[in-house]
Amino acid sequence: MAAALKSVWSALPGLLIALLCLDSAKGGRLLVIPADGSHWTGMKTLVEELGRRGHQVVVVIPEASLSMGPSDHTTTLTFPVPYTKGNMTKEQEKSLNRLMTTDVSTAVAKLKNYWITITMLSHVAMRTCESMLYNKELMLTLRDYDFDALLTDPFWPVGVIVGAYLDIPSIYIQSSLHCHLDITSTRCPHPVSYLPRRLTHYSNRMTLWERAVNLLRSLLEPVACSRLYSHADKVASDILQRDTSIVELASNAALWLMTFDFTFEFALPLMPNMIAIGGMKAEKPKPLPLVLRLFQLIFFRILVGLHPTVSQ
Repeated sequence: MAAALKSVWSALPGLLIALLCLDSAKGGRLLVIPADGSHWTGMKTLVEELGRRGHQVVVVIPEASLSMGPSDHTTTLTFPVPYTKGNMTKEQEKSLNRLMTTDVSTAVAKLKNYWITITMLSHVAMRTCESMLYNKELMLTLRDYDFDALLTDPFWPVGVIVGAYLDIPSIYIQSSLHCHLDITSTRCPHPVSYLPRRLTHYSNRMTLWERAVNLLRSLLEPVACSRLYSHADKVASDILQRDTSIVELASNAALWLMTFDFTFEFALPLMPNMIAIGGMKAEKPKPLPLVLRLFQLIFFRILVGLHPTVSQ
């Protein structure tokens, strides 16, 4: 008993110091570079919650976008881009029409469609990437903030390059990377024998022919990555003043937050810095209507009446 009291008293000074430090603790400074569309929709809730909890969150977005804009509890910085929201809407409609009318009935047609998609995404992403990275005033402003970390979606390579330029730890929220940048940069195992590649429309129960096509796709993906990021690699080398590539820069990520929802995805092995956080595509849920809440309460009371152990 005496020994236990002695250990408590010896730990008390350290506990008091920790409690005193709690009031003086400050939130971190976080830079956020999102991608447009559904990528930002899922990320926005997380970013706003970090700002609400006292962190200094700075979100950098282009002046024209389809879905991005000011968010609660954050500071928003914008930069000019050589397009308008109207231009983006028209181009998106043309691209969707082309993709929806493309024949994907054969393996060759699917491969062709995959290549067209890669080219389209590269063109859109790099216009935004160059507009931000060559904005000297904006880049100096970001350096002056002295951020502790970067949160970005590597769907647009601009965040990958900025993280290396500012030399800060990068946290990636991954979703829909068409050339498997996450798998390549982290060297994560991805067995092609039972994991179909994206846009193949195969299941995990493939025929011998489908497995052969899946293997061919996996061998062609490094070429697709080179095509998708060829311009980005040149821009990154120019900004960082050294020969580099997006795959090399992404391999230095501190953390990958994988937006996997295994209801729709196939299970796969993950590396230690890859964390599955579930789907984040939905917007903030709205409160249930009063009628549904009353129905929920009545149903719960009936359930408790039938099974009294439920309330315990």
